[in-house]
Amino acid sequence: MKAITIETSRRTEFIDITRLVQAALEDLRPAGGAVTVFVPHTTAGVMINENADPDVQADIESALEKIVPWHGGYRHGEGNSAAHVKALLAGSSVRVPVENNRLRLGRWQGIFFCEFDGPRSRKIWVIP
Repeated sequence: MKAITIETSRRTEFIDITRLVQAALEDLRPAGGAVTVFVPHTTAGVMINENADPDVQADIESALEKIVPWHGGYRHGEGNSAAHVKALLAGSSVRVPVENNRLRLGRWQGIFFCEFDGPRSRKIWVIP
């Protein structure tokens, strides 16, 4: 397993971590199979989506805010229930095929860390 640390800078942020995951693979050297990218946080997630047009992430952020507004009359005392719900929707892991030590993503796909309660220091685990 390889741990990656990133620093987020906004409450909601989508960070393309594809290159960081690929670099972790170079250290781990799996010949093939698949790799799991796991986020060990309850107010953050990970997704695979388009990485060619940054407007896609802006649209996702906007849609999630409409579905799960930050101020929604939640009961959780910490005040970040919306972040928990958004993390649930994004998911805590993705599994990506690996061939010859390279991620096998689709042409327009990237792996994104999804911050919903930032800014914070966050971990990402890459598990062969």
